[in-house]
Amino acid sequence: MSNQTLSRRSFSKILAAGAAYSALQPRSEVRASWRLNSANVVRLSSNENPYGPSPAALKAMTDGFSLAWRYPDEYADMLAEELARLHDVPVNQILLGDGSGEILKLCAAAFTSREKKLVIANPTFEAIARHASVANADVVKIDLTSVYSHVLKKMLAAAGDAGLVYICNPNNPTASITSKSELSDFLAKLSPNTTVLVDEAYHHYVESKDYESVIPLVKQYPNLIVARTFSKIYGMAGLRCGYCVTQSGNMGRIRHHQIFDSVNIMALVAALASLKDLEQVARGRKLNTEVKKSVCAELDTLGYHYIPSHANFMMIDLRREVRPVLDTLRSRGVEVGRLFPAMPNFMRVTIGTGAEMKQFLSAFKEVMVNPVTV
Repeated sequence: MSNQTLSRRSFSKILAAGAAYSALQPRSEVRASWRLNSANVVRLSSNENPYGPSPAALKAMTDGFSLAWRYPDEYADMLAEELARLHDVPVNQILLGDGSGEILKLCAAAFTSREKKLVIANPTFEAIARHASVANADVVKIDLTSVYSHVLKKMLAAAGDAGLVYICNPNNPTASITSKSELSDFLAKLSPNTTVLVDEAYHHYVESKDYESVIPLVKQYPNLIVARTFSKIYGMAGLRCGYCVTQSGNMGRIRHHQIFDSVNIMALVAALASLKDLEQVARGRKLNTEVKKSVCAELDTLGYHYIPSHANFMMIDLRREVRPVLDTLRSRGVEVGRLFPAMPNFMRVTIGTGAEMKQFLSAFKEVMVNPVTV
């Protein structure tokens, strides 16, 4: 075949065979087959869901190949309607995005500028700060409390001439939460002229009674935007599908910066199927909690402190500079999170499967009990 022209029909047959083979493989085998040149690498760096999408989502995507020739408008409308029912809001208060990452970028474009600054925690998910910088907006960073929650009083004081306040809850990279009472009080005191974006990407993993989604408060606060994603508990990080809930008055300003049809048909059908699989969230949360507890128990035995985690990742205090440890773990086939300058001695680790975390702990012990090698 190398010396022949590959016909369109032959190419189609190869694609079909590949898709059929992938569909028949267990999810673990599919994931492994696509880890290019990294079959033995445990990837715990991006807070992905190691268990993958719902079986219903996988089937929906397989069936969705027949829809690839259509623009996704109808299915985008269907997903928006389903999300509106889920959150008990009008459908015109739902905006879909190419992951919640697009929602963050749109909000930075719509609500920050040279005259309108962004107020964020330090550390937090840094993407929105980069987006605001593109608009030449000042970025004001407020350090977290000693228990790693947002200092909302200081953020409120800094928000006087801000265009946007960003609150990631649970927070990335600390996996910590800010209580529902603090958030409610903050929203009540914030000027209606300042928009607040609450990022709830890790919402489904939280089991604490001190936490609560603020989506129900959208009805009360016209300046509130809440972002969600299908990347985490729904295991769709590679598909890119997210959304926000906000009053219709904000929609025009946000949509002005969005391209048409930014969410593809595969992501849409997978998201629809995921919402109908009522076990996906409970199953993912249960597995994450079980594995996380076992990792915490091992770290307790080793004498390492960690921030109590309310998400699918955790921050471990190494009591030393983290960067050399990241490199050494990578050389042992374990990839963990990047360096966070505000917390130079902490290492962020995604909670993988039981087997993946066993490999992580083995490498961690090797590295941390032998400082000479780091």
